[in-house]
Amino acid sequence: MAGPTLDFWYEFASTYSYPAAMRIERLAAERGVGLRWRPFLLGPIFRAQGWSDTPFNVLPAKGANMWRDLERITAWDGLPFRRPDPFPQHSVLAARTALALADDARPAFTRAVYAAEFGEGKQISDRAVIAALLAAQGHDAETTLARAESGENKDRLKAQTQIAVDAGVYGAPSFVAADGELFWGNDRLEQAIDWAAARG
Repeated sequence: MAGPTLDFWYEFASTYSYPAAMRIERLAAERGVGLRWRPFLLGPIFRAQGWSDTPFNVLPAKGANMWRDLERITAWDGLPFRRPDPFPQHSVLAARTALALADDARPAFTRAVYAAEFGEGKQISDRAVIAALLAAQGHDAETTLARAESGENKDRLKAQTQIAVDAGVYGAPSFVAADGELFWGNDRLEQAIDWAAARG
């Protein structure tokens, strides 16, 4: 990938990754920044810190404010929003599937998963839901899911999550520039793109 680049680390259960995924491609293209879409799992990172659940559930006030904040953000961005139940969604299948796709197919699939989850309230742990999203984008759903659920791809997702940890990622969405500079949160997306563009 020639020119400045930015790694976009996202977790499909992450609320703020939803608006980030829906706007990052346009913003990056405007600044000439190439993107690497990097799905990973937050669960192992949280467990390593002694957390058995998302902080948004552990701290009710924080969770309530997050949902209201997400309502404001999605309304501002013109995105549909429906709170998924349960929360957080079990995101392993979606992450494995995204990773099993070709790099150029991953962004559209990622957006489709977020739209289904946070726009329509669908269960992204449901194999039928993921299969329908794949088919809608012209993929052979059964072949892709078989590749996603292979031992090799499962190991690849574990390795991808470890790469995120090694880069200092502790939450989602996160953005890491080529020089290793880390930005966390949907509200830091523009800064991350500007940083990458200035140092490309």
